[in-house]
Amino acid sequence: MATQPTNHPNSVYDFTVKDTKGDDVDLVTYKGKVLVIVNVASKCGMTNSNYVELNQLYEKYKDKGLEILAFPCNQFGEEEPGSNDQIKEFVCTRFKSEFPIFDKIEVNGDNSAPLYKFLKSGKWGIFGDDIQWNFAKFLVDKDGQVVDRYYPTTSPLSLERDIRKLLGLSE
Repeated sequence: MATQPTNHPNSVYDFTVKDTKGDDVDLVTYKGKVLVIVNVASKCGMTNSNYVELNQLYEKYKDKGLEILAFPCNQFGEEEPGSNDQIKEFVCTRFKSEFPIFDKIEVNGDNSAPLYKFLKSGKWGIFGDDIQWNFAKFLVDKDGQVVDRYYPTTSPLSLERDIRKLLGLSE
């Protein structure tokens, strides 16, 4: 479970989360990078297209300052039932993903991860602040501020223009 800072968080860099092995990862590690933070699932109808396109974005922009942070979540149709090891094996074997996969979390409700409470506090979706389904995406600037939120049905590749702008790359 991710931990929340004792004071009011000002950016995503104020959070520490768990990786798939249960080790703490301080998100300040990603300071200065543009982040796409996404809740993922292995058995969703959108799994293939999202992982393929997230991989394409990562491959194209990882050396230019993009990082994709994937948080498995089993809250939607129980489409992420596996253990952290099973999830990581699936993602790394089937999709050859190189971006970090973190500990399975909840993104809605009383047990919502503190990071997701922060992410949702700034950009509301159509159903209030709750995440609607797997593969909701948050775009975070180099200062750790949420600049946009995209629906689960939004193609990751459609974020490319916004990512390029935050990375300071010309059209």
